[in-house]
Amino acid sequence: MSASSRPRRPTVEDVAAVAGVSRGTVSRVLNGGHYVSPDAAAAVQRAIRKTGYVVNQHARSLVTQRSDSVAFILSEPQERLFEDPNFNVLLRSCTQELAERDITLLLTIAGTQADRQRVGRWVTAGHVDGVLLVSEHAGSPLIDELRSRGLPIVACGRPIGHEREISYVAADDRDGARQMVSYLRSRGRRTIGIITGPLDTPGGVDRLAGYRDVIGEPDPRLVGTGDYSQASGEAAMDDLLRRAPDLDAVFVCSDLMALGAVSALHHAGKRIPDDVAVGGFDDSKAALTSTPSLTTIRQDFTRVSAEMVRLLLATIGTENRSAVTLPTDLIIRNST
Repeated sequence: MSASSRPRRPTVEDVAAVAGVSRGTVSRVLNGGHYVSPDAAAAVQRAIRKTGYVVNQHARSLVTQRSDSVAFILSEPQERLFEDPNFNVLLRSCTQELAERDITLLLTIAGTQADRQRVGRWVTAGHVDGVLLVSEHAGSPLIDELRSRGLPIVACGRPIGHEREISYVAADDRDGARQMVSYLRSRGRRTIGIITGPLDTPGGVDRLAGYRDVIGEPDPRLVGTGDYSQASGEAAMDDLLRRAPDLDAVFVCSDLMALGAVSALHHAGKRIPDDVAVGGFDDSKAALTSTPSLTTIRQDFTRVSAEMVRLLLATIGTENRSAVTLPTDLIIRNST
């Protein structure tokens, strides 16, 4: 098809003509609707639908200094995105929340120090209006890099060391852990172990603190550490059984690690829950695929996503900082 035979793309002038308003009125509607009457705005929106006009996003960005894009930065190796169901729920829910506001979500993986430096340079070069930061580890320079460029950030989980500097949305990890360990005790369990997440993450630190709130200072034999992967849960459970063969319950600080712990217990000939009760955390799909199904702590990732998007959009263009902590719930199934 020759250039002369292609259909002409509708322009702002076409929209103005159909709406019966000036070009300036159309431009004001496209850039937020300020100083436009409700009747004129409605006429412009009808004309946009009738003409099939599509905003030239590049031109609009030059005027508004906004990209209408947000980065979702996952500070974990790429394979974790596909292994851990929680990340998929967060990504899908954030995408949906932003799509309703006609904002694009861009996924970036920052699993290594080199990745974090590369991603930091890219997102601060004007490609996005803000960042949703997921699974950030304490000591990473990424938050400082983003803040130094004035980029709005909302973290998923308490950003260790930066709680007073950036907005975040977190489940009440500590209380969730207290609920689980108290429940295990109420079932008559007395030698309760824990498999923590990484201790440079808020979930790792706060869930261990909740365990200690109930247990007191734990026997070191009863404390194992994983990285939220299934393989790490299996390895940590093997180690706990070797160090504490009298263990009769274990609180595993993610459902995915709990799957690994359950596998290790099966291989060791332990009956669940008769010999060892198992509690998880998240109430992800992994809790239902486990045999037996997992007693766990539910955190509502759909609500977490909605709150993260709300806080980020409220932060863009302001210096506001907010923190939201959401409740967790004990979900009782067959593993305890």
